[in-house]
Amino acid sequence: MPDVIFNGPDGRLEGRYHHSKSPNAPIALLLHPHPQHGGTMNNKVVYGLYHTFVRRGFSTLRFNFRGVGRSQGRFDNGQGELSDAAAALDWMQGFNANAGACWVAGFSFGAWIGMQLLMRRPEIDGFVSVAPPANVYDFSFLAPCPSSGLIVHGDADELVPEPSAAKLAHKLSAQRNIRVKYQTIAGANHFFGDHLETLTGTVESYLSAAMTEWPAAPPLELAAAP
Repeated sequence: MPDVIFNGPDGRLEGRYHHSKSPNAPIALLLHPHPQHGGTMNNKVVYGLYHTFVRRGFSTLRFNFRGVGRSQGRFDNGQGELSDAAAALDWMQGFNANAGACWVAGFSFGAWIGMQLLMRRPEIDGFVSVAPPANVYDFSFLAPCPSSGLIVHGDADELVPEPSAAKLAHKLSAQRNIRVKYQTIAGANHFFGDHLETLTGTVESYLSAAMTEWPAAPPLELAAAP
């Protein structure tokens, strides 16, 4: 898990990168929660997701948005952070030109950035969105959502009420040729606290099914939570 520094649009960005030993391994980019509320690449949810993708054989990068840790620049209300994410994906693709697939995963604010990145980068094949802040940010740009994926939310989320995430998930899953699994985790709050193992297990199960089907078919739709 080497430390890496790469060029972003507003200065150097700090990250942690795992390069898979498998030829043509898929790649995954992990995006952290809100920088102004303590979000960093070392957030427990992001850290757990990072290792979940590593276990599934991905070359995986998590990094600090501008102004966080050793990353240069200042918070830019999402626009600059989206540019940071695009630069991070560019950097990873430079080392993985023949990657078998490309995924993005984000937590909270990072989920919002990740879903915007989907719209800008057609090479992204799948996504994992954890606790997307659908009550705070407008997700109407997903019209249509270009990739299938997984949305996970705690049913005791005190910051983003679960019905707002459910509404987003069901709206996306209704689109033609897009399959979105929506999974709730009982008792979990916004930060997943004691439910982190359940969260990572849910994501790992989804990835196992999706990557078994890849590249013969898009990510496999599992039974949606009620």
